Amino acid sequence: MNGLMWKHSGEPEFLQAVKEVLESIKDVYNQHPEFEKAKLIERLVEPEHVYMFRVPWTDDNGEVHVNTGYRVQFNSAIGPFKGGLRFHSSVNLSIMKFLGFEQTFKNALTTLPMGGGKGGSDFSIRGRSDAEVMRFCQAFMQELYRYIGPDEDVPAGDIGVGGREIGYLFGEYKKLTHQFQGVLTGKGMEWGGSILRPEATGFGALYFVNQMLQTRNIDIKGKTVAISGFGNVAWGAAKKATQLGAKVITISGPDGYIYDPEGICDEKIDYMLDLRGSGEDICAPYAEKFAGSQFFEGRKPWEQKADIYLTCATQNELNGEDADRILASKPLCVAEVSNMGCTAEAVEKFVHAEQLFAPGKAVNAGGVATSGLEMTQNSMRLHWSADEVDDRLHYIMHSIHEQCVKYGTQPDGYIDYVKGANVAGFMKVANAMMAQGIV
Repeated sequence: MNGLMWKHSGEPEFLQAVKEVLESIKDVYNQHPEFEKAKLIERLVEPEHVYMFRVPWTDDNGEVHVNTGYRVQFNSAIGPFKGGLRFHSSVNLSIMKFLGFEQTFKNALTTLPMGGGKGGSDFSIRGRSDAEVMRFCQAFMQELYRYIGPDEDVPAGDIGVGGREIGYLFGEYKKLTHQFQGVLTGKGMEWGGSILRPEATGFGALYFVNQMLQTRNIDIKGKTVAISGFGNVAWGAAKKATQLGAKVITISGPDGYIYDPEGICDEKIDYMLDLRGSGEDICAPYAEKFAGSQFFEGRKPWEQKADIYLTCATQNELNGEDADRILASKPLCVAEVSNMGCTAEAVEKFVHAEQLFAPGKAVNAGGVATSGLEMTQNSMRLHWSADEVDDRLHYIMHSIHEQCVKYGTQPDGYIDYVKGANVAGFMKVANAMMAQGIV
């Protein structure tokens, strides 16, 4: 860690992600001197490839803009690189590397043959027309296409990249390569997409949370759920939580959060898609549309009392002070549905208090798992039904939970899901790297 901090001092998110994993795996790592001899950790924390490129594009007024594009191909020990593309003004190299590093272990947990990668750009879709988004996506793919392929690197969507953006990216890839390939996931149903992919991250998270509660003989039915975000992840989580009988009481955006004591269900959940599709990164209009709800400007939903707390927006959105506030409410469960949704301080507080807590690489793996299922369908030239995809998603989330319990159960019976997920993912990747030699 000292060496990494000196070498990558300007990459705090990446260093945070690496430190969490290394601290979790140190005991099991020290039981394998062959790992040390092969300098496995030194290789594991360096991405195989990092591509950075300029993305020039023209807006509707004819003005030229230049953004930076990234693709971090972190580790391909267990399969082709796999991970989303994020279009957001906050994107930088540190965030891309942290996400690619996390993705390596998350993908290993899914039981599917996928390596880890991540990409994106500091382009923001907020306030941009369809034509501008299309031109940016085409310009982005004109560079990215050189580094991806169905057996090399298969990107998906992430923040700012939904079905519309995947469509524009795929169209340009097909034009440039003259190939109709399963090179992107999150595609439309008519051209190779998988049923349930938009909902999969949220659905899988609730399957995982439900299993966590069952380890303590707790029924999720009737419980209140505080959720952050209002995009696809939050939408899927709200939808599945409601189906399981829980009541979602909050959503949030950069402008603040919505508190709806009557529950966010039915048409209210559908309205979340309208908010996302508006291109405006705000959730305030919800309170204007639905009587009985309140909008709290510039504040976080973690101040509301709930049984279950789910981060569904972005990295480090829940800090140490938020953790103290949540712990004071004596919740049943906390889970990172967003990638590294909690700061290191917050995670430490939850684990120290033996709070039932799930890290992102385990609880939100349903999204990339369903992307892997989409890859399988594309390779087989088949299209599975919703029940078939959901059954496989259930199985994958159950398998991830089993791995976390296996490696994370402590002598006093507390399940440290952070340690369990990190050790399980690490051992799979480490064994594959050892088998393939010093490469």
